[in-house]
Amino acid sequence: MSSTTTRGEAWAPHPYQERAIKIMIQQSAAGLLLDPGLGKTSCSLAAFKLLKKQGFADWALVIAPLKPMYETWPAEIKKWSNFRELTHVILHGVEKNRRVKQKADLYLINPAGLNWLFESKNIGELMKRGNGILIVDESTQFKDSSTQRFKLLKMHLPKFKRRYILTGTFTPNGLSDMFGQMYVLDGGNSLGKYITHFKSRYFYQPNPSYERYRWEPQEGAFDEVVRKISPLVLQLNAEDHLKMPKLITVPDERAIRWVELPDEAWSKYKAMEDDFISDLGDSFVVASNAAVAGGKCRQIANGALYINQEHDYSVIHDEKIEALASLIDELQGQPLLILYEFVHDKDRMLKKWPKMPFIGGGVSQKKVSSYLTDFNAGRLPYLAGHPQSMGHGLNMQGSCRHVCWFGIPWNFEHYDQAIRRVYRQGQKSDTVFIYHIVAKDTLDEKVLGVLGHKKKNMKDLYSALKPSV
Repeated sequence: MSSTTTRGEAWAPHPYQERAIKIMIQQSAAGLLLDPGLGKTSCSLAAFKLLKKQGFADWALVIAPLKPMYETWPAEIKKWSNFRELTHVILHGVEKNRRVKQKADLYLINPAGLNWLFESKNIGELMKRGNGILIVDESTQFKDSSTQRFKLLKMHLPKFKRRYILTGTFTPNGLSDMFGQMYVLDGGNSLGKYITHFKSRYFYQPNPSYERYRWEPQEGAFDEVVRKISPLVLQLNAEDHLKMPKLITVPDERAIRWVELPDEAWSKYKAMEDDFISDLGDSFVVASNAAVAGGKCRQIANGALYINQEHDYSVIHDEKIEALASLIDELQGQPLLILYEFVHDKDRMLKKWPKMPFIGGGVSQKKVSSYLTDFNAGRLPYLAGHPQSMGHGLNMQGSCRHVCWFGIPWNFEHYDQAIRRVYRQGQKSDTVFIYHIVAKDTLDEKVLGVLGHKKKNMKDLYSALKPSV
């Protein structure tokens, strides 16, 4: 169990943070849709402290991704003197069975641990300690109501009389993403209790015979959904409340580094795109359907292609590696955050730059912390990482103002959150550059277009939900 023993600096909330605390105090269900850097964690700690003082809460279960669980929440408790008396335990790892029996204010757990918590007597251990409130950090982890994690949480929601969600990317893929998250708040009171009813009421399928999973909002659905959820959520943009740097990104041409596939690589790309097969000389790679072929085309665009299930791969070209090398040379040692998509992207970078540090699978938490410290201090000229490993809970704005997408993901949440590790409060530079290495005439261009469309949709929703005063 951890607690703060040093006084630290006093946390003085900004007016917009006071508004966030107020909605959590006044409502038993509330969602803080706040951009990274606006202080969702501190607001939640302040609200919990007040609720505890008023007798509405004795403890809180905080569900968060691993990095926020291990770093962000403990760091905020330790940083501010206001929260120095709050205690917390992390319910993860070999010590979790012992820690769950300890009395604390906050119990931090990641979604993967819910099965252990709920399908045992462990939840009973917590419920004995009085009124528990639920805080779901990065609530998009529960946007899909068909997942096991959602179903587990759903069964136990009634145990928590007060429930809160925190996220900066509420609807990364569209309006349908909000169903599971809103259910966590109100048990279906606003958007209904069943996803099938929600979809049939607010969406339609343009081509059900060919695109079974594509749903588009019906006419008027946007306005009706906004009206139903707006009393429960508070949406705040960083640009409205913080002095933010200028962001250079697409469609600004300075944000795109074009590469052209060599003739041989282009022929392999077109064969995969058109015929679902690519001849690598000593072997053939076959795609079972168009979706698989699309993934393989994107690999080829990046420069390599997996040839079997063991993840052996064949190098196709080095155009993106050379474009990245050119960018690194241009920056002359200025820290660059490099985001890759496939493991073979990282492998080829390490072949070119053997000492390049990276954050991803197999890297210990101790090494990650060391890399972040050195990167933020400007001691590393580059740091590579996968967006799933970089998306939440990391502050990387210390000395970095340059971000490069070596491989561009479909997932808007991963894309947006990774950028906001650098484009956030505390950024010392007046300009942040987001580069994209794009292979001409490939799916890279389509992916950029899709990300732009998703960004606009979420921006429209946030604009509609923005407080009027």
